[in-house]
Amino acid sequence: MTSTIPDPLPGPQGARIASRDSDRPGRIEAHGIDHIPESERHGHPRELFSVWAAANVNYLSLVIGGALVLMGLTLGQALAVIVVGNLFWVLTGLLATSGPAAGAPSEVITRAVYGVLGNRVNNAVGGWLVSVCYFALNLAAAATAAFALVEKAGITAGTPVKVAVIVVIAALTLIISVYGHGLIIKLYLPITLVLAGAFTVVAFAVLRHADFSYAPARTVGGTELWVLLLAGTTMIASGPLSYTTSADFSRYLPRTASKKAIICWNALGAFLPSVVVCSLGALAATAVDMTDPQTALQEILPGWFVPLFLLALVLGTIAINALTAYSAGLALQAVGLRIRRSVSVLFDGAVAVALTLYGLLVSNFLDTVSNALQVITALTGPMMAVYATDILLRRCRYDGLALSDESPGGPFWYTAGVNRAGALALVVGVTAAALCVNTLYTGPVAAALGGADLSLPVGMGVSAGLYALLMRGDRVLLAARTAA
Repeated sequence: MTSTIPDPLPGPQGARIASRDSDRPGRIEAHGIDHIPESERHGHPRELFSVWAAANVNYLSLVIGGALVLMGLTLGQALAVIVVGNLFWVLTGLLATSGPAAGAPSEVITRAVYGVLGNRVNNAVGGWLVSVCYFALNLAAAATAAFALVEKAGITAGTPVKVAVIVVIAALTLIISVYGHGLIIKLYLPITLVLAGAFTVVAFAVLRHADFSYAPARTVGGTELWVLLLAGTTMIASGPLSYTTSADFSRYLPRTASKKAIICWNALGAFLPSVVVCSLGALAATAVDMTDPQTALQEILPGWFVPLFLLALVLGTIAINALTAYSAGLALQAVGLRIRRSVSVLFDGAVAVALTLYGLLVSNFLDTVSNALQVITALTGPMMAVYATDILLRRCRYDGLALSDESPGGPFWYTAGVNRAGALALVVGVTAAALCVNTLYTGPVAAALGGADLSLPVGMGVSAGLYALLMRGDRVLLAARTAA
């Protein structure tokens, strides 16, 4: 969809009109990783609430909530883990403050952390690869709900039908991602309201059947309990820690936008629905077998509502995947490929669809990817910690135009294009976390502690502390701190 926009009026009124036109829901977003000038900034931090709420009223949160009870935690312990793990959304909110400060997405701002060339590696692995894998996993989850919906309509979900369903869901997702920021801001409020209505019905059904006096068949304590609590917290925290890209959705806000408001609206938008939906999953696990949540929940839901529930699962996944695909497109540009953002988004979608088709129809590939993403918290945790530390050290003062300078003489070229402080802090933090992992393998630290997985706090603590130590004398950082 295209439209012809007349030249803006001169003066402040014209600037406001130009800013609205440049990020209108009905036209494909022109900006990619380039700097957003102040004249094109607009909006209010409260818009971020619905963006993150729509992405967190989803099937995956139900699954994770139920998994906590299946692991052997009591209902009270599971609910406490859900709250603690979701507190990491505050960090996602903190990272979002860098967007308006720089007028740039996270994929560019992290040049200050890793250097121009070092950041390309960061975006290739921590940005693009992780995002595409999550896209594939979420698409697979939505597809299974859609397959059940197709079967209810009396259509046999054979291979051709499954392929068509996956392609249609991916296409709907990519339309949102291609049109970009303006459409996301406009569309996610009604999506939030629709999903909230659907999950309200789910909540009534779950609360009617939940066993509030539930206790696991075997009570665990001591080291075994701590192992479960740490594993559950890491599992919940993997969601917020995967969003080191929150500045992508806040970068159009005016530079003067309140940082506290950005943190609060961003964090609350994700925290509240995630806590509620995860808690519903935990409560449901006291009444039905949540090893197959989609089937189990249908046992306690009103019959007329089941098709609507399945549609809500698909819609929620489209919402979260549209954000993922949008950021993956920016990451691909930041890697160094000189292509339009819309083209990069379509490429990412094609890769994710291929992974999903292969995983669902050919092999157990997606199971492997899912396990790998559990371990990848050892990477995303330190990445989040280093980025957040940089924001605090610079007092969230970034020069967006300077960040756009990729030349060897630019302020963020550092040494041979790499900021050794950021690279070393990340590598050491990830290494420390890897020694503490107890997921796909048991690291030596985890083995010595009876299986307790401390990869999350250790990785984040080591990387943040080392980065702060190594950057204490950086001239560009010190200049940013003292800037007016």
